[in-house]
Amino acid sequence: MASIAKASGLFIEEGPASWTILQQREGFAELALRGSWHAEGEFDPERAQAYVRVMREEDGEAVLPWQSGEMADDRRWSIRLAVPAGGLYRVETCLRIRKDDPAMEWPVRGDMIHHLGVGDLWLIAGQSNAAGYGRGPHDDNPELGVHLFRLNGRWDMATHPLNDPTDTRFPPNREWSNPGHSPFLAFAKRLKRELGYPIGLVPAALGGSHLRSWNLEETGELYRNLLDIVRHAGGGVKGMAWYQGCSDANVPESGESETYPDRFKRFVGQLREDLDDAELPVLTVQLNRLIGWETSDALDRCWGRVREAQRQAAERIPGVHVVPSLDCAVCDNIHNGPEGNVKLGGRLAKVALGAVYGRGPLHRAPRAVQAEYDCDPETGESRIVLRFANVAGHLLAHTTENVFTVEDASGRAEVRAWQVAGPREIALKLSRALAGEAVVHGAFETNPAYYVPFDDATRWPMLAFYGLRVELGNPSS
Repeated sequence: MASIAKASGLFIEEGPASWTILQQREGFAELALRGSWHAEGEFDPERAQAYVRVMREEDGEAVLPWQSGEMADDRRWSIRLAVPAGGLYRVETCLRIRKDDPAMEWPVRGDMIHHLGVGDLWLIAGQSNAAGYGRGPHDDNPELGVHLFRLNGRWDMATHPLNDPTDTRFPPNREWSNPGHSPFLAFAKRLKRELGYPIGLVPAALGGSHLRSWNLEETGELYRNLLDIVRHAGGGVKGMAWYQGCSDANVPESGESETYPDRFKRFVGQLREDLDDAELPVLTVQLNRLIGWETSDALDRCWGRVREAQRQAAERIPGVHVVPSLDCAVCDNIHNGPEGNVKLGGRLAKVALGAVYGRGPLHRAPRAVQAEYDCDPETGESRIVLRFANVAGHLLAHTTENVFTVEDASGRAEVRAWQVAGPREIALKLSRALAGEAVVHGAFETNPAYYVPFDDATRWPMLAFYGLRVELGNPSS
């Protein structure tokens, strides 16, 4: 078979592929290219020069005009360019070898890179609701400028399912079943729209995974896999979106729910160290619910403890944030449906815009911060007044489902009724006086009330809580 002669031109052998999003730093990303060149016919090798330019795809305007590269022996070339946040861009290369082409009108062709963006990369980790298992139709279209580092090791336009394991290069987080819809396409589209530059998603989640798989001090196999994925995606990310905890809550006999707070803190610290970003933002979702399973008091308490750990992490670990999910409909017994996922993606984007990017107000869910025991001044009945922080408007509750549970030294004290008592207060009427130390739980169960108090300004429900200590007010007045 006759050999095929190598064509003349400039060839890119190292550099980002088409659809790549480069992580920007202070408004720019480094574009590093290396390759070779070849030319046929008569020419002066001393005149050979590689050139690169960056064009806006939407209108063909040059963002960076022709820049000359470094020429080396053996017909090699390289270049490093600082490309501003934005895109999508087309990277063009060419080879100049003719002395009669001073205006760069007809250089020898070179390789191109299409649909390149400079923006922010967000890592996605956790278990099935991070991988995305929403079933059913949805209005969540793909969009140019929101791209995905697929598990096959190639950049592409982001489309559901984000955690598609087809031809994966990263077997540790290969899904057992086909994933579906997730919150993070909606999240990325909102960020792109508000920030004005592209967003890249880097999925690393695995359905059913326990926190131990993400913790190097335990089994850590998914953590090592996560670092491998980030390295192949470019090596740096803006932040991480994390949705995990169901598996740790579902095993009362293991004690994983009790140790969740410390283990999660160590996981975040290790990730920040390995990614060389001590302030890496971590956006989390508090667990929603599990329905249709045989429940028990022990299982309810495990779910309560994990939700409380998630609530507390956002207060105790700088740069960790949490959004609620209790008002999101599930499409089976545990996975958020597409409608709920879009809602969560919007909430996570609002938190990122306010807390990470400084764009707009800080969005937070109502959080119970104090429980005070006293007597109702009108009826003399024993009551607990709950006080909330992070209420932008006024607490509202359209129903009075069994949301709150009170426990003391004698067991459970029935909450006969509850009502919103002020912009940031809820009053619980008790069936008896409290005995000894007492605590309050809110929507802590495996499958808690669907309608919980919410903020009328943001429409965000309160965060579930577990074990809020009751302070003694003036119960005898």
